[in-house]
Amino acid sequence: MNNQSQGVRTIDLFCGAGGSSYGARRAGAEIVAGFDLWNTAIKVYQDNFPNAKTYEDDLRELDPIKVKEEIGDIDLLLASPECTNHSVAKGGAERCEESKLTAFQVTRYAKVFDPKWIVIENVVEMASWSEHPKLLEELWSLNYFVKELRLNSADFGVPQARKRLFLVCSKASEVRIPKADQTHIPASSIIDWSNKYKYTPLRREGRAEKTLKRAENAINALGKKEPFLMVYYGTGDGWQSVEKPLRTITTLDRFGLVVPHRGGHKMRMLQPEELKLAMGFGKDFKLTHKELTRRERIKLMGNGVCPPVMEEIVRNLINNQK
Repeated sequence: MNNQSQGVRTIDLFCGAGGSSYGARRAGAEIVAGFDLWNTAIKVYQDNFPNAKTYEDDLRELDPIKVKEEIGDIDLLLASPECTNHSVAKGGAERCEESKLTAFQVTRYAKVFDPKWIVIENVVEMASWSEHPKLLEELWSLNYFVKELRLNSADFGVPQARKRLFLVCSKASEVRIPKADQTHIPASSIIDWSNKYKYTPLRREGRAEKTLKRAENAINALGKKEPFLMVYYGTGDGWQSVEKPLRTITTLDRFGLVVPHRGGHKMRMLQPEELKLAMGFGKDFKLTHKELTRRERIKLMGNGVCPPVMEEIVRNLINNQK
């Protein structure tokens, strides 16, 4: 850690498992506190940030003045407000405006803490939200320079294509645009190719016709000797090559790995530890809390922030002090 980054005290609103905090910490920040309503997320956050104070509370019910009295001044505020009601992944389901409005808790806390920097992460659809201009106005009124960035995690060394909106706010000066690397990392890099996880025959009794059709499409395109990934619950032709970054991880179990075998192709679903690596977490990140179900582990990753993207953003903010 360089001297410039020491003392960058950071809180993480809507922290989830801690993707933003993990990335900020790798950039040199000190993680002071994490806030989330979901008990499962708080457990994982505590496992990975044992020195941080955690608040398993609704931010709307907390008094930021009292919180500041408990944890002191901060330099950086990270926030990933609830995104489900912005995302196209929700399809035609009714949207909850009250849930979207939790984004304004960011400025509510910023008014009290007055940090040097704020970074807000969300799905790109947030930019078309009717209240988005008001959110920007509130940030500007607090004397922040605001840069809206649409970043793809695959451009930052993450073996996953995940486009997200980042509002990067600084009181010091204009915000630098993070440096992206166009060399993409393939999904094959995060797959455990051993026999650690159990496979089943692709063409077995009871296998859905749609699944077999996806597999047939992939085999016709790649040949019988190449592994591939089947992609459930999304648009497109239902499969992807392992030589490209993984498609966007969601809260659903959606990636099936199919590999050639002498007795015919076999398959299994990608596992939470593989999805963790595909999000850009290191092997040291703990996603093994004994009370977590497999479904919860997948949901935590699908709701998360890719740490390398946040790491680059925070490092830019810190270095821009020089």
